[in-house]
Amino acid sequence: MPSYDKILKEALKGIRPTKEQRRKFESLAKKTLSLTKKVAKRYKAKAMLAGSITRDTWLPGKNEFDVFVLFPEKLTQKQLETTGLQVGKIVIAKLKGEYETAYAEHPYVSGRVDDVSVDVVPCYEISFTDKLKSAVDRTPFHVRYIEKKLPLGLSDEVRLLKKFLDSNGMYGADTKVTGYSGYVCELLIISYRSFLNVLKAAVNLGAGEIIDIEKFYGKQDYQNLVNMFKGQALILIDPTDKTRNAAAAVSAFNLFKFKKYAQMFLENPTPKLILGKEMQPITEKELIELQMKRRTELVIVKFIPPKVVPDILWPQLRRFADRLQSILEETKYEFKVLSKDVFTDESFIATVLLEMEVSKLPAVQKKIGPSIFDLKDAENFVNKYKEQAMGIYPEDNFWVAEVNREFLTARDKIVDSLSKPLDILKAKGIPNHIAERIANGFEVFSETDRIMRVVERNKDFGVFVRKYFEKERLV
Repeated sequence: MPSYDKILKEALKGIRPTKEQRRKFESLAKKTLSLTKKVAKRYKAKAMLAGSITRDTWLPGKNEFDVFVLFPEKLTQKQLETTGLQVGKIVIAKLKGEYETAYAEHPYVSGRVDDVSVDVVPCYEISFTDKLKSAVDRTPFHVRYIEKKLPLGLSDEVRLLKKFLDSNGMYGADTKVTGYSGYVCELLIISYRSFLNVLKAAVNLGAGEIIDIEKFYGKQDYQNLVNMFKGQALILIDPTDKTRNAAAAVSAFNLFKFKKYAQMFLENPTPKLILGKEMQPITEKELIELQMKRRTELVIVKFIPPKVVPDILWPQLRRFADRLQSILEETKYEFKVLSKDVFTDESFIATVLLEMEVSKLPAVQKKIGPSIFDLKDAENFVNKYKEQAMGIYPEDNFWVAEVNREFLTARDKIVDSLSKPLDILKAKGIPNHIAERIANGFEVFSETDRIMRVVERNKDFGVFVRKYFEKERLV
């Protein structure tokens, strides 16, 4: 049986905040909370800290906390938004920070004070979660539950779990990662009491697994829960709201990846699996060798990303990739996408990577027509193709026409489909914000040297390409 204590102690040295980091961070949080309370009082509102700082589970380098401003229920949604933004702007300005208005279910103030991200978020002060007016109203319930149920002695266990997931690309419930939120990490530690116990439990997780900390449901209810949360890979009943799956964001990929990496650590514990290692961008030699080995072609669609919040950008980018695949695989074109992925730095570059199983087609295309005995349809088919066809003849009692193919490469088809006015792009099913950018320009390329020029300008893109080819063996 491997000895884990030394490994975990070594890992903790790198993820516990130093005294100076703790002093600076906690001092700013205390000052911000005090200031927000004073400003909020003018509007008969209250304030509370939210996030990992409340139970000392934050990681160095993740310098961020939220202050929630709790307004009376009698306020209208418009009043809540307007007043909430006023409070947030006053607070960040008094802290001599910079701020902007960000948007989730409703607007809030996202600030930057020195190197710390401070969000001031308005919500309603409600007594029960069944009175929710928006998802953010639930956060105070989460804060109070974690403060009650998570002993400070388990803070380092949460840190280990967060860092383990973060280092291996699974930390975060946002649409980019589709992984495990900080709240889910805290709930898992509350449920299993240690980092190692969470890993041992993870090894045995199956699709649709149910974790019910507060025992809201009996075993006889589990099938109903699976139906209620259909398609959600992991079901972790929110202890503050038994109708909600706290782990709804976890994708099937990240469920099975967690299982695999948990098994890897338990069998061969090493600090690197917790602390992570820096991945290098793919090299030109590696890219050439991989494509030769796989006998596939990469097609890259590149454009400037729209200026929208990440939780809108990433789903639209994925829907765009899906739409490109469906355009290429329409029966009449016969191109075939082996796999695909998307990347954006959310500022300067957005790409869809299409790995083509079939990217080039012959100049001639065979079209099968109606039976020779369906006289009317047969006549229409013959009349349609007799001038343009290279050959037209009956085969097994069906008319066949050999015609010139319109698009010989996947690139040509993509360029043609995207080189349209904005209204047509939207009509084709290209997501709105993506369509607006595409209408203003895009690139489509496959050449290795052009791919590598993008890698040279953006290392994260190079790491993305490497990760695409180094897919996980999750079973």
